[in-house]
Amino acid sequence: MNFSDIFKSSFLENVASISVLDMFLTLALSFGIGLFIFLVYKKTYQGVMYSASFGTTLIALTMITASVILAVTSNVVLSLGMVGALSLVRFRTAIKEPLDIAFLFWSVGAGIILAAGMIPLAVFSSVVIGLILLIFVNRKSHTHPYMVVLNCVNHDVEVKAREFLIKSVTRCTVKSKSAVKGAIEMNIEVRLKDDDTDFINILSEIPGVNSAVIVSYNGDYMG
Repeated sequence: MNFSDIFKSSFLENVASISVLDMFLTLALSFGIGLFIFLVYKKTYQGVMYSASFGTTLIALTMITASVILAVTSNVVLSLGMVGALSLVRFRTAIKEPLDIAFLFWSVGAGIILAAGMIPLAVFSSVVIGLILLIFVNRKSHTHPYMVVLNCVNHDVEVKAREFLIKSVTRCTVKSKSAVKGAIEMNIEVRLKDDDTDFINILSEIPGVNSAVIVSYNGDYMG
């Protein structure tokens, strides 16, 4: 082996297997699509507290996935090693919002499609998915549920308060009820009429009603 044979290794040959133009286009397009995914996520987020770091992660995830797939498609041996390396990775971060899973898969899928050379499909599918999410997630529902937390002193007051609620809202369903000596507390799911919450003021003034609270409800938390 002479001095020139040292530089004729497979490693150095793989350096030129991907052109600079392909790398630049892949990173630029993945950044653009990732930024679009981030903007859609920001517009459609409906959780308790918005996380800017998760939005930035969507951009980075799209670019990282595109870079990895671009490298894998250029070398079969590398693809086998990448499968083994990624099988050792374990993610422990809990996903609190179900819609966040869709955004994660969207970022990974867009990166894979883009690095595979299907640029029109990556762009078109991302635009369509983004428009669908913007339309359906931000659509206002006229039957948005609320929870009324009612605290009263006895059964007679409870009956009177429930009768008032039935007349004031379009739907009234008792979700839970607890009773102790001298106090009854109920959680009641209601559907409002034209988002009018003035009835809660009148409800709290009924004799025997200690307190009446109304909060937004999505099935997982109240706030």
